Amino acid sequence: MNCVLEGNAVKAFGKAIHSLSRIGDELCLDPMSKGLALRSVNSAHSAYACFLFSPMFFQKYNLGPEQGSETVQCKLLMKSILPLFRCLATIERSVERCQIQINTPNDRVKIQFFCRHGITKTHDLCFEESEALQAVFASHLCPNVLKAPARVLGEMVMHFPVSQEEITLSITPLRVSLRNYFEGGNDHMKIMYTEMSLHPDEFDYFQIGVESDITFCLKELRGLLSFAESHCLPVSVHFGAAGKPVCFSVEDMILEATVVLSTLIDSESRGPSQPAETLTVAPRTPTRCADVVPESPGETDCRKAAVPAGMELVASSQGSPIADSALLLLLHHLSEPHYQERANSTPASSICSLLFRAKSPESGEGLPVLACCSDEEEAEEEDVMMMRSPTL
Repeated sequence: MNCVLEGNAVKAFGKAIHSLSRIGDELCLDPMSKGLALRSVNSAHSAYACFLFSPMFFQKYNLGPEQGSETVQCKLLMKSILPLFRCLATIERSVERCQIQINTPNDRVKIQFFCRHGITKTHDLCFEESEALQAVFASHLCPNVLKAPARVLGEMVMHFPVSQEEITLSITPLRVSLRNYFEGGNDHMKIMYTEMSLHPDEFDYFQIGVESDITFCLKELRGLLSFAESHCLPVSVHFGAAGKPVCFSVEDMILEATVVLSTLIDSESRGPSQPAETLTVAPRTPTRCADVVPESPGETDCRKAAVPAGMELVASSQGSPIADSALLLLLHHLSEPHYQERANSTPASSICSLLFRAKSPESGEGLPVLACCSDEEEAEEEDVMMMRSPTL
């Protein structure tokens, strides 16, 4: 195979390699009559990506003597080809033309950069023959289809930290939301919960066949969104119920890009002894699914059980936790009729000691300190204590 790229096509080709580097550690080159396909799959077979560049993308595209059989599929290590396209800004400024040749007898892939001022950089990379991989996924059978500009999805994803591993996509007839996902074993006090929502009108195409929540890896998606956003291309999303793969695709006249990710299986949809479903890659397929750890009923109802009946819990507008149950019990106790009568017949200093001291003088039980005494209240309390103390 022999192909030549010029101008912005070199940068676009390098951008595709950057996106594929987020998927797996190997890059498969698959020359075909309909174009050059770049594929990658991760070691767990839970993520698969393919970029197909049509012959019109290249200034020159020639399969050589094996054009009819299309048997030249070679596999390269990602760490050997990625450094060649590491700095895309430098490539855009200095590289005028790039030529890629696959030499079958020598098991070499030759990549040459023809730069300005007559400089030529030649790289020979060893490869091994491999079968062409293809994800077995029928996107036309998915009940839910979304299509939106890459900028819209990119602005939603950018609010999640780089360290975020998985996110959950939820769809209803009224909204589409993305939120971060954490397993049940994590320390929830150290977690920042983030959720972004969009109205269906924000999408170019919105089709919902079934309401669903799917959880998938975010790292693999970032690469495709970055590629699509740099070329102002819309992104289509095809998915169904939890446990089934989700497909993100980009399509243009001269290129096609597809990322297929496995999703976590909903714990309610399978029995306790049923194994987790996985994604498959046939000499062309990927899969991954894991169990979702459900919350225990005791944890979800612990706050409600500590609050007396008839009291309403109102969440903070900033998303902070609900008020402490001990404080709610105290306020509820102060509102009881018999306590109101006691308060009317009790000196102000006694009420002050109940509200502003750490311990009640009668029961000795610990109570939360709601505020600090003012100087005047401290002076009044000292006077009362002096009056009560026996004279010498």
